[in-house]
Order: sequence, then C-alpha cells, then structure tokens
Amino acid sequence: MLEIIWFILWTLLWAVYFVLDGFDLGIGSLMPFLAGNEEQKRLMYNAAGPFWDGNEVWLISAGGITFAAFPKVYAVMFSALYAPLLLLLFCLILRATSYEFRSKVESAAWRKSWDCVHFIVNILACVVLGVFFANLFMGIPVDANGVYQGNLLKLFNVYGIAGGIFFTLIFMMHGAIWLTIKTRGPLQAKAFLAAGMLWVGVAAMLIIFLILTLFYTNIYSNYLRMPWLVALPLLAVFGLACIPRLLNAFCLAIFGIEMSEFQCRHQYVQKVLTFAKTSKLLSGFRKNFMQILKAVFGEHSPATIQQGGCP
Repeated sequence: MLEIIWFILWTLLWAVYFVLDGFDLGIGSLMPFLAGNEEQKRLMYNAAGPFWDGNEVWLISAGGITFAAFPKVYAVMFSALYAPLLLLLFCLILRATSYEFRSKVESAAWRKSWDCVHFIVNILACVVLGVFFANLFMGIPVDANGVYQGNLLKLFNVYGIAGGIFFTLIFMMHGAIWLTIKTRGPLQAKAFLAAGMLWVGVAAMLIIFLILTLFYTNIYSNYLRMPWLVALPLLAVFGLACIPRLLNAFCLAIFGIEMSEFQCRHQYVQKVLTFAKTSKLLSGFRKNFMQILKAVFGEHSPATIQQGGCP
C-alpha cells in the first residue's frame, strides 16, 4: 500500500512540473517565432521570469522521491537514461544562465547570442522530456542485472521521437496561451494566433502518438482489464477539445473588449489546459503503475512498484 501512495505522489509531482514549467519551456521555444523586436523579447522574458526557477523545484522533488521510495528503479532509470537526463540538466542550467546574463551587457550581439541559447536549450529540453517519457511508457531494455542494453541513439526510436515532438507542441501551445494571458498589443495577437495553430498540431500529433502507442507499448491492455481507466484519456481529449472553443471566444477581446472580461475569460483557458495536460500524463503513467521499467531482452522479470520500492 505504501508503494502505491508513493507512486501516486511521484506521478503527481511530474504532472505538476509539466503543468507549471510547461509554459516556461514553451515561451522559450516560441521566442524566434513571436518576438519581432527587443521590446517583445523583453515581454516574453518577463512573462516567464518570475516563475521559471520556482517551477523547477517540482522536478527536483520528483527525482528525490524516486531515489527515496524506489531505489532500484532510480538505479536502473538514472543509469539507462543518464545521457538524456544529463542533457536535460545542462539545458536547464543554460536556461537559467540566459535569464540572468542576457541583460548584463548593453550589446545587441550579446543579447542576440543569449537569445539563441535560450531558444535552443528550451526546445531541446522539451524534446528530451518527450523522448524520456515515451521510452518509459515503451519500456527500458535492461538485462537481468538491471544494466541498460542500448545507447543514446536507441532512445531516439520512432516512438521516442514522436513523444519528443508531441511534448514540444504541447509546451509551445501552453506557452502561447500564457503569453496571451500576460501580454498586450501585437505580441498578444501573435500569441493568440500561434495558440490556435499549435492546437491543430497537438491534435494531429495526439492521433499519431496514440496509434504508435498501440504498436510500441502494451498500455491499451490495461484498459481491457480495467475499462474504467478509459476515463483518464477521455478527460484529456475533452480538455484539449475545449481549448479552441475558448480561444475563439477571446478573439473579440483582443480587438477591443473590456480588459477585465478579457482577463476573466483567460483564466478558464489556463484551467482547461492544465486539466488536459494532467489527465494525459496520468493516463500515461497508469501503464507504469504495475510495471515501471520493462525488460525487453530475454525472459527477465520486470521491475514493479513493489520490487523497486524500499524494503
């Protein structure tokens, strides 16, 4: 029972991290596409500036719980996925550096250099997180001793790449909606239009990802054994479907409606996006409930929550 409680907490911490830090990563990934001048770049930095460092606490907490509650899983996961996790760490370090160093020198070339760094590390972090969790859902190839049987390139399989693209589009859509909430003027209008276009990409990629999930994982077998679990992906799809309807309701707001009403309506979009992302994450994590890391070589026993937890 204790392992189940820890696993639920671990899942929620990851979900909260993606919900809270997703817009930060999305804003950075949208920087060269939405920011047409220095003023708009500053607005984008300021929209994420007060939140990005606090949001990373949830990532640290998720890693800490993995170490404390599931040491065997931690050992396998952080050795098999050492390269992508290290890459993610460097991305987050350079992201923090770009926030702090960009304004230290009054030079257009200096700021442009850090803008490039900021964009690269944010979009790379999105891709790495998607590849990371897609491979977790698919199963990590380990031998009987828990040693990873592969390399970094093996993680960038078809399903892993699809997960990277899917996560990137979701985070970028989240970032565009956040900018629609937090900014005004031309940048707000561009963010609004970007959110609508990205929604189409997210919906299309969701269909592709679900089809690939059928061939690369055994997630759907859980729904056959426990049909009530279908509620989780259905809730995610429902939340995603609500976003364009709510965004369309803001079109008039961008072009002259009362600002108080504009702000009020935006809160519903943010809540629906949070709802959709959390439901999708929970439905994916449910596959790992009985099998966190699946051995795909030979007849080795899989690592379950009970086997991976503390004795």
